[in-house]
Amino acid sequence: MKNWMTSLFAAAALASLGSAAFAKLPPPTEEAKAKAAEAAAKTAWAGKVDAFKLCQAQDKAAAHYLKTSGKGAAPASACADPGPFVYVPAGAAPAAAAAPAASAAVPAKKS
Repeated sequence: MKNWMTSLFAAAALASLGSAAFAKLPPPTEEAKAKAAEAAAKTAWAGKVDAFKLCQAQDKAAAHYLKTSGKGAAPASACADPGPFVYVPAGAAPAAAAAPAASAAVPAKKS
């Protein structure tokens, strides 16, 4: 009798969990989509920063090796600094693009 009840309880538990797997979530809001896009941009930027730091460490190690082995000077670094994190939403007009155009209209001072 206990074995039959245990089986029935297990079947009921699996059925309720199975039905929860088929439930649909509501579509994300615009705010949630914007936050997800910003998080993706920040993750991509963090990857670029990590690659930059790795490049610097490799250059430092190569320079030390070349210096101590007497094989010559280290070559020029090809590391590209990603700069600070700046996020511009897809629908927004970038303010940075407007700033150089405004400053170009101002003539340079003569010395």
